[in-house]
Amino acid sequence: MRATDAIRGRRSIKRFTDRPVARAELEALLEAAALAPNHRLTQPWRFYILGPEARYGYGLALGARKARKMPDPSNADAVRELRERVAEEHRALPAMIAVAVVDDPASSDQELRDENYAAAMMAVENLSIAAVEMGLGTHIKTGAIMADPAARAAARVRDGERIVAVVNVGEPAEAPPPKQRQAARAFTTWVP
Repeated sequence: MRATDAIRGRRSIKRFTDRPVARAELEALLEAAALAPNHRLTQPWRFYILGPEARYGYGLALGARKARKMPDPSNADAVRELRERVAEEHRALPAMIAVAVVDDPASSDQELRDENYAAAMMAVENLSIAAVEMGLGTHIKTGAIMADPAARAAARVRDGERIVAVVNVGEPAEAPPPKQRQAARAFTTWVP
């Protein structure tokens, strides 16, 4: 498969089959991720492969965040049901990778922090494109949950690291059609 075909074929997969993702497949994805460009060869990425119980714990953290947005977050039964449903959905995922970046928020070197973040996100893209080539799908998740202490604890992310993305991985049960996107020329300025 050509790289451009894999890029065009990448989708955010929300439903996976029950087929487990083999350790060798995950290792191949991580090898592709670690080939991402990174200024100064800092290799700032850290990968956490979450097993069923870690996925469940992460899902509990996410479910708790979702529960706070419910119309009636004081309904204890509804909150408990939502948390449990989200946790079980995460436990059932074939594979889940938390991608973290080495990060020192006290560092005055903002340029290095920005470069490391960019490198980690390029690693996520490499991983996603390699997954397409292998017949797997991914769903990249970001957002406030990445900094949630319970989510960090479930993933066992170390101090001095921050989660930048969680990537769900598996064999697609279905692939959505491509979304309409504007051509690159709509965002391009040719500067003489």
